[in-house]
Amino acid sequence: MERVDRCVVLVDAGYLLGAAASLLAGEPARSRITVDHSALIQGLRERAEADTEQPLLRIYWFDGAPDRVPQPEHRRLRVMPRVTVRLGALTRSDGRWAQKGVDAAMHAELTELARNRACSDVVLVTGDGDLLPGLMSAKEHGVAVHLWAVQAADGDYNQSEDLVAEADERRVLDRAWITKAVRAKETGGVCAPPPVPRPEIAAILSAPLPEAALAASAERASEAQAAARNGTAAPAGSAAPHAQPAPGPKGVPTPKDLAALRAPGTQTVQHAPQPPAANATLRWSSDKGWVERGGPLGEPAETASLPTLAQVTSAEQRWADREEDITTVGGDPFEVGQVFARRWMERLPETVHLQKLSTMYPRIPHRIDGELLRYAARFGLLAHKDDQIDEHDRYAIRAGFWREIDVRAAAERTPVGE
Repeated sequence: MERVDRCVVLVDAGYLLGAAASLLAGEPARSRITVDHSALIQGLRERAEADTEQPLLRIYWFDGAPDRVPQPEHRRLRVMPRVTVRLGALTRSDGRWAQKGVDAAMHAELTELARNRACSDVVLVTGDGDLLPGLMSAKEHGVAVHLWAVQAADGDYNQSEDLVAEADERRVLDRAWITKAVRAKETGGVCAPPPVPRPEIAAILSAPLPEAALAASAERASEAQAAARNGTAAPAGSAAPHAQPAPGPKGVPTPKDLAALRAPGTQTVQHAPQPPAANATLRWSSDKGWVERGGPLGEPAETASLPTLAQVTSAEQRWADREEDITTVGGDPFEVGQVFARRWMERLPETVHLQKLSTMYPRIPHRIDGELLRYAARFGLLAHKDDQIDEHDRYAIRAGFWREIDVRAAAERTPVGE
């Protein structure tokens, strides 16, 4: 089999971006940098073709992800021309994230390319000595191996010495080259400043706070304690004498905070904790506090008639949606909410559904809200903090949903010609 004269680039993203963060931000945390992936890929391609004097076949991007679910950056990368993304697992141990399977995947790809004579030159952007056997195997198959290093923050090596010694050619990606596509995030003092929230997110964030209900619960508990001291019966609806007042809200109330509330009108027996009223059910997501559920299935009548996206989507549309998700949707939380809302509105059989939903802001009906979050999970947005839903991402998803709803509802209200 004749060898093809072209080059391939294998990138260990953990090494490249971690070393860039150390160089620019002083620590290897990738959260300390922002990356222009389009500029980075273009820079890698131009540099590889110039150094090897061969046309590029492909760039392989190796990275880790929780449960191997592509993150937004991976979704952007894998639809770029001549880029293939290979994902290993990202696991958390002793409070730190670690990649699993990335080195093995790079070794397998390198040896397979060399064995099949798919290229004449391979560029490796890595520092891990575990790739040494693969490098040696590629050389034995007649492939020239170019090893690239990211300039080390301390001026020393950040690569395995054995890897450096075995490579045919060596180059350093210096600070000037790195900063064409990577920037350190601005910091204020020791810690990075909190991100400025979008107005839409701030509006939704402030809407569900049940401050009045929490205050009422605390007042009822106080009355019950006073009654116990005076030897009188506790007022109806008050908390048990031994119960502690419900804590005040701290930012966004959790389901646990709201579960401490009592439904209005609940009778309490002294020294016996009273469960919530049977006709009141705590619902938590975009709904707030205690709500009355009506209808035969326990769903409010005003939302029961609203169809879900799945109910108004045909098999052909579902296939087209999946293609769009893979090729064009980047995965930003706000964008995900917009895409979901746009599809839902375009397929509604009647405009009255849109008008009805727009009057419910900021509460998204439970069925639709659950479907929205399940859709967002496809993009890896919910795989944060040991698989707990990231609070800010949820509000950003819903804010994007409401922005799209608001734009369409406003257009429907505007008479033609204005």
